[in-house]
Amino acid sequence: MPDVSDPAPDFSLPRDGGGTITLSDLRGQPVVLFFYPRDDTPGCTKESIGFSENLQAFAEAGAAVLGISKDTVAKHDKFVAKHGLTTTMLSDAEGDTCERYGVWVEKNMYGRKSMGIERSTFVIDAEGRIARVWRKVKVPGHVDEVLDAVRAL
Repeated sequence: MPDVSDPAPDFSLPRDGGGTITLSDLRGQPVVLFFYPRDDTPGCTKESIGFSENLQAFAEAGAAVLGISKDTVAKHDKFVAKHGLTTTMLSDAEGDTCERYGVWVEKNMYGRKSMGIERSTFVIDAEGRIARVWRKVKVPGHVDEVLDAVRAL
């Protein structure tokens, strides 16, 4: 499970609207990766809208913002269109990137255990190292906290 100062595991994933994003291609600028459980669920929608509403502030701080879930690109396209999202949404349908970032975990909901994505955010510095990690993210106030961390780089 990668932690602060570790090299960020590289990936190439398909994105909403078509095309592929490769993390190492973004070297030279900070990158915010936010992993979330599922498109169009209440917390995930609030978080994605929050990052979208602040995308200009992240851009002014020089950072790219990428959302990652196991949803398909087609599902991401619907999610983006429905909520007017401006953040790039990546599909990790196979779950390999989620595994390498340690966010694919056993969850316990109402006594029922299942595997799922633990809402987590990683700030990666311009050299490709992890600068900050948030696990078990609570959505209220999170985007502002991440923006402050990016500005502090």
